[in-house]
Amino acid sequence: MTPVPRQPSATRIESAQRAVSILDALAEGGELGTNELSRRIGATPSTVSRQLGTLAESGLVEHVPATGRYRLGLRLVGLANAVLARLDVRAVARPQLEELAHATGETATLSVAGEQDAVTIDFVAGAHSVQHVTQLGRPSIAHATSAGKVMLAFTDRPLPAPPLHAYTRRTITDPAALAREVSRVRRQGYAEAIEEREEGLSAVAAPVIGSAGTLAGIVALQGPTARFGRSELRAVRAALLERTTAISASLGWVSTR
Repeated sequence: MTPVPRQPSATRIESAQRAVSILDALAEGGELGTNELSRRIGATPSTVSRQLGTLAESGLVEHVPATGRYRLGLRLVGLANAVLARLDVRAVARPQLEELAHATGETATLSVAGEQDAVTIDFVAGAHSVQHVTQLGRPSIAHATSAGKVMLAFTDRPLPAPPLHAYTRRTITDPAALAREVSRVRRQGYAEAIEEREEGLSAVAAPVIGSAGTLAGIVALQGPTARFGRSELRAVRAALLERTTAISASLGWVSTR
């Protein structure tokens, strides 16, 4: 008889949840002291101190003797790379990202769909001296970025519940308008966002489809609006779609169009 795979237990271990909260706080705040961590996660300083000792022993956090504070440990790099290694789309897409960045001079990013937003898993910086700072793990807000719109258009993720936060004066905050935008992205096969998440930043994104016909990744090009505005977005659209089609084909997707 084939054993039935065990499902995750519904029981939660408080100390493990607290450890995750500490790691999240350090990821957001950089170097933090025990008291600051205590305030951020809502635990006593003594409890946080004991938790930090365990995390430091495992290499997940590091103690900084000069300041007495803590920061994320290098062991997390290895763990993150282990996760990224199983994302085949990253290995397949990398050469295409490099080609896009070289051809356009702008930063090319690869994201995957998260629970609420798209998440950057790889990028290649463009050749221009003035670049937007891109980070691995950075979320692309679903209603306010080109990658986020692609995620909504090509997955079964529900549209974000109102109220929709206005990051800039151009952010879509009307749910009906967002629904229309997502439908348009689905029809045309790409999304644009001009200063919707950040002032002075524009981007265009397109989906990567896997062998099962579902969204495997999102490739985007982004740059300062001063040199990467609406006309420039249109100029690079064909190259972007060509690359995403090539990545999709390498993943085993066969277009029915």
